[in-house]
Amino acid sequence: MLEQIVILDFGSQYTQVIARRIRECNVYSVIVRYDTPAAELKAMAPRGLILSGGPSSVYAANAPRPDAGIFELGVPVLGICYGLQLLAHFLGGKVERGSKREYGKGTLRVLDSFCPLFANLPETLQVWNSHGDKLTRLPRGFKSVAVTENSDYAAIEHENGKFFGLQFHPEVVHTPCGREIIANYVHNVCGCGKNWTMHNYIEQAVEAIRREVGSERVILGLSGGVDSSVAAALIHKAIGDQLTCIFVNNGVLRGREAEVVREVFGRHFRIKLQYEDATRLFLRRLKGVTNPERKRKIIGKTFIEVFEEATRRAGKARFLAQGTLYPDVIESVPIGGNPAAMIKSHHNVGGLPKKMRFQLLEPLKCLFKDEVRELGLELGLPREIVLRQPFPGPGLAVRILGEVTPARLEILRNADRIVVEEMKNSGWYYKVWQSFAVLLPVRSVGVMGDERTYDYTIAIRAVESQDGMTADWVKLPYDLMERLSSRIINEVKGVNRVCFDITSKPPGTIEWE
Repeated sequence: MLEQIVILDFGSQYTQVIARRIRECNVYSVIVRYDTPAAELKAMAPRGLILSGGPSSVYAANAPRPDAGIFELGVPVLGICYGLQLLAHFLGGKVERGSKREYGKGTLRVLDSFCPLFANLPETLQVWNSHGDKLTRLPRGFKSVAVTENSDYAAIEHENGKFFGLQFHPEVVHTPCGREIIANYVHNVCGCGKNWTMHNYIEQAVEAIRREVGSERVILGLSGGVDSSVAAALIHKAIGDQLTCIFVNNGVLRGREAEVVREVFGRHFRIKLQYEDATRLFLRRLKGVTNPERKRKIIGKTFIEVFEEATRRAGKARFLAQGTLYPDVIESVPIGGNPAAMIKSHHNVGGLPKKMRFQLLEPLKCLFKDEVRELGLELGLPREIVLRQPFPGPGLAVRILGEVTPARLEILRNADRIVVEEMKNSGWYYKVWQSFAVLLPVRSVGVMGDERTYDYTIAIRAVESQDGMTADWVKLPYDLMERLSSRIINEVKGVNRVCFDITSKPPGTIEWE
């Protein structure tokens, strides 16, 4: 049976990060609701439990609390921040509002070097704090094993060696030795090996897909993006010609996007690929539309119509496959008492028309984005597809401010091609989250040769981010920016000015529309 660490989620913004850090230790992790019954947890046979942080106070009337039976399962338990306070509160300690809050960097001093969490680590560590409450009295059987400037109980351990608590966040990058602390917990305390690998996952996933699908047929909407591409390769490996991929050209794709998808999946992988060129339909419906939200809705509605008709022509199938990832699944589950913490529609499913009677097949739903990329490389997908930057569903339509026309699309495609080429040639493409061109509805006077011009402006956007929720603009080298500007102005007819967007998110968004 697969060794796993189970994380009880109490609404922390860092819960997913905890899960990822555990998987980086080659140990499988799964996130469940904070109030999952102890009996269900026992049936999962976890090697250890982690209680996540959260925005609540343990003494508040509506604070999220776990089933008390989790402390009697006989497996190691690690509480992080709010999780430490819950652990102490349930086992007889006392938690109160602190006279001083601890937010940001702190210095941790280890008192007990024999504590397995701090094995092979220095006695003084930089950590990241984010709490206003503090533990003021230890439960019976516990001792303090580390302190910070504002907490005498920054890390605690029970004498039975099964219960641990950390007041700081080891999962974030601002705790430099945090990965080692988590590794010590999963390997030294919980006794997990290093069995979670993409090679092992492929074997398990292929078997699971074959078992679920049987002799039925599967349809997958292939976009050319990372998630749908990896899902297609994995499912095809499992069931071969029982899979049919439908690729819809919505007319607002990047240059050569359709050709690349047809080449890679149709000719190289020999996957059944049904190509639907709906360019004229999409552009006709977008004609005259300038409002960004209307553009998105038109593209979304039209895509569903085209895809639905395409599935009828593809023949009878029982399953609809999607590239749903783990964050999509766990972000769909609200945390009681804190509805703002984790409510998000399951965006891969929500847009499907109800009359499409398919059973969903989601082979990537237990994976994070970085794991999906690793899986894609293991399956033999080209690096250009697996490591490509995120691309918006509405395509270039949201990178053209104002009306989408064939002429404007041609300008933007040419500029976008240059941005991608230069970013790749310089080595910056794979270092940043996103880099792209935006066509502005702004024309200005320029001088090219002996002639005056009155042409469009291209804005270049390059941002770094971990998850797309926040982002900062990238300080690209001046020589690279110079090449980008020079090539776009010289090679893209209709453009005579290039600007660089230096807005972070917030207050701006990554895309302009």
